[in-house]
Amino acid sequence: MKATVLVIDDNPAIVEVFVTMLKRGGYETYSASGGEEALHLLEDLSPDLILLDIMMEPMDGWETLENIKLDPATRDIPVLMLTAKQLTPDEAQEYGMYIEDYVIKPITHKELYDSIEHVLKRKSDITDGIRIAEERGINAVLVSEYARLVKSVDVNKRLIRILENTYSLKDPRTGSVDKIENAIKGMKNGLALQESRLEQLRSQIGI
Repeated sequence: MKATVLVIDDNPAIVEVFVTMLKRGGYETYSASGGEEALHLLEDLSPDLILLDIMMEPMDGWETLENIKLDPATRDIPVLMLTAKQLTPDEAQEYGMYIEDYVIKPITHKELYDSIEHVLKRKSDITDGIRIAEERGINAVLVSEYARLVKSVDVNKRLIRILENTYSLKDPRTGSVDKIENAIKGMKNGLALQESRLEQLRSQIGI
């Protein structure tokens, strides 16, 4: 059976489009017309994944995301940002730890399904890795760090690629070229450190 997906968007027409796409792909779907309604719905619902728009009122997507991740009951639900808003370096650095992917609308059926399945497979792979590590008696702190880094490395790679595709660093019309270039460079440096540490942990755990 396909995963259960919650679509959060304050535009009813957009919600209908994505619910239809998801049902066509075999997913069980729920929807909320804004952040507050979504948080209320999540009191009784535990979807496998959330598709969250950013440009909503009165509670925007980032505030909704923070509320989801601050609640112990919902913080482990993967959240995929599905929005027409271009990602900024500041948003990537501030919210990258909370999200699973950032997908720009419009999007094809295949692209949507591929993004969802990528997130769910990564979560499954992490769960398998944790199980193997625990069976081998690996220190719980190292196991937790391993799980965090597997997700973080993958997400940061995808966010950096989005930023590089979004901003032409040689085009002054994009704004402060130096600021954008430095932000991406800083993210790449951080990613390199994460990848190095992840390889160390994989070696220790044996996976």
